[in-house]
Amino acid sequence: MSKSSSPGAVTPSGRPTAWPAAVNLLARWLDRRERIDELIDSLPPGLSSAERARCQHLVFGVVRHYGRLEAALSRLVSHPPRFPTRAVLLMAGYELIEAADSPAADGLVAKIVHHAVEQTKAVASKSEAGLVNAVVRKLAAVLAVPPPPKLASAEVLSEYFSHPDWLVKRWLVDFGADATRKLLEWNQQPATVYARWRGREGEAVPDFLKPTKWVGFYEVPSGHWSQVEPLLKSGTIYLQDPGTRLAVELLAPQPGETVLDGCAAPGGKSLMIADMMKPPAGAAVVGKVVAMDLPGPRIDRLKENLARAHGVEVALVQADLLANPAPTLFAHKLPDSFAAVLIDVPCSNSGVMRHRADVKWRLEPRDFEKHGRQQLALLHAAARLVAPGGRLVYSTCSIDPDENERVIKAFFDSRAGGPFKLAGSAVSQPWVTGHDGGSAFLLQKSG
Repeated sequence: MSKSSSPGAVTPSGRPTAWPAAVNLLARWLDRRERIDELIDSLPPGLSSAERARCQHLVFGVVRHYGRLEAALSRLVSHPPRFPTRAVLLMAGYELIEAADSPAADGLVAKIVHHAVEQTKAVASKSEAGLVNAVVRKLAAVLAVPPPPKLASAEVLSEYFSHPDWLVKRWLVDFGADATRKLLEWNQQPATVYARWRGREGEAVPDFLKPTKWVGFYEVPSGHWSQVEPLLKSGTIYLQDPGTRLAVELLAPQPGETVLDGCAAPGGKSLMIADMMKPPAGAAVVGKVVAMDLPGPRIDRLKENLARAHGVEVALVQADLLANPAPTLFAHKLPDSFAAVLIDVPCSNSGVMRHRADVKWRLEPRDFEKHGRQQLALLHAAARLVAPGGRLVYSTCSIDPDENERVIKAFFDSRAGGPFKLAGSAVSQPWVTGHDGGSAFLLQKSG
């Protein structure tokens, strides 16, 4: 356990600490199933960066292992306690999972039990502390089971790797036993933080950023936030997974082009497009990136990211791609057809569950078909904005065929697919590529 996990709701300086803050967020999640990223954004401003990181680690860890923890607790507690006490039990369980690989595991178990009991007195009640004491002492043994055998059933895999049973069965059909096992193991690991380097030509990359096999992307090790923060504020780096490069590299935006990002918020891909379109020093040609998305809370983040673009014109258009955006484009003095169009469509996020640990608990079987219908409609709408001879990239952060290959097939089976041909594709299965999963398809329009 880290020093930041010591008992008490505040540090000696009076600042709130990670453990009670995490209990509060998890209790809210258990009660209302709020999105984890929105819960993290609601953390008190007085939380130090180290405590904030610890809180996020605890919350994501519990949600990531929620299925296994709940199954273990159900064997020890006949009636689930109140949400704050249940959150304490889940957090203690997650710490036991973490401690299992430590050489000092036995000593850590006693500390975890004591700490959970003391926290319960503060966030719940002394009477419930007795329950926590009894349960957590037994929880370590219940959780101490070996990984499932190679040919384990979907039910066994589902419990141990904390994924919904129906989703594991779906993946077994789509990917087979070996790949599904690797995917489940991948999803259960904390996400690596990556940064895309945007520094000036010749500017030295700080030594603490670790080079990767993906050009321009660096791993950001923990413990360097004081060095990372000024680089973020100056726009020298942008926190971004290497998987995001697939769609933009496939689009291959060129200096001087006018490019539309049709589902732009929060703007990471728009910014990457702008960076790739930056003309060589001294060149007169200037391109333009048109970033379009629905009005809403994510627009502020999109504006912030577009403000970081240099050497390229940017335009933000708040419009619905599905509702004929041509009049809005005209009102902004923008064209209604483009040399290159990208749509990174809303999807199940099944390829990015390392980053979005709560997605698997929000997904339902019918969501894939629902997303597929909306994605096909967006693809048809985007196709109408591609100039003759232009190109269109359809991309998702899903690994499900219903949202990728089957959407592309349905488009080509329709009349709208006539002027287009499939000119390329890029697929990331995260257990193979080592970064976020997803797919991108390049459609070339005849001209």
